[in-house]
Amino acid sequence: MSDRIIAACDGASKGNPGPAAWAWVVADAHGRPERWEAGPLGRATNNVAELTALEKLLEATDAAVPVEVRMDSQYAMNAVTKWIGGWKRNGWKTSAGQPVANRELVVRIDALLTGRSVDFVYVPAHRADGDHLNAIADQAASEAAVAQEAAGTSRGAEMVLPASAPASAARVGTKPRTARKAGAGTGTGTGTIRAKFAGRCHCGRTYAAKDLIAKNPQGWGHPDCRD
Repeated sequence: MSDRIIAACDGASKGNPGPAAWAWVVADAHGRPERWEAGPLGRATNNVAELTALEKLLEATDAAVPVEVRMDSQYAMNAVTKWIGGWKRNGWKTSAGQPVANRELVVRIDALLTGRSVDFVYVPAHRADGDHLNAIADQAASEAAVAQEAAGTSRGAEMVLPASAPASAARVGTKPRTARKAGAGTGTGTGTIRAKFAGRCHCGRTYAAKDLIAKNPQGWGHPDCRD
């Protein structure tokens, strides 16, 4: 049994609210990705997607093993680490006296955290030099939100690493993978991949499955829109 689990989770909502999904990725103690999962949520907000991603990750990992959870959602992290105590004392009301949003999810996550050793680490989203595990979870959630289909290693989908992943992370299964994303095809340009599913760039134009796409500050889209 590993002495420590390193993992990341992320949620996506195309419209907020809109077609949404969750995703997580688990690595070994050295940060090398080993497995990932993603699932659709139908129409939901980004906050619901982020909280669900954390819930699914906690359910999928051994509660007896300490885990480091990397997230780009300060809302989800703060909800279950900082704000929850006050919400409980206030009868699940905010400081403004309003009912706590997404209470059911927060309660379930709180139960999953009880008795576990969990360290939360905030990682900025959509950064070329950002965390490679977060990048995998981000892309997996984004594609699942568009396709509204579950995916992951348990379903036979291989894991592929973002172009920004460090060389030490490029070890998944028996083959190193670079410049590719979870569920995507091979890229033919620097930092680009071929989309597995159709989607919409932040510029408003759509892209089709198998078109070349690249990571933009707002998500995934046309390579010429990434700057």
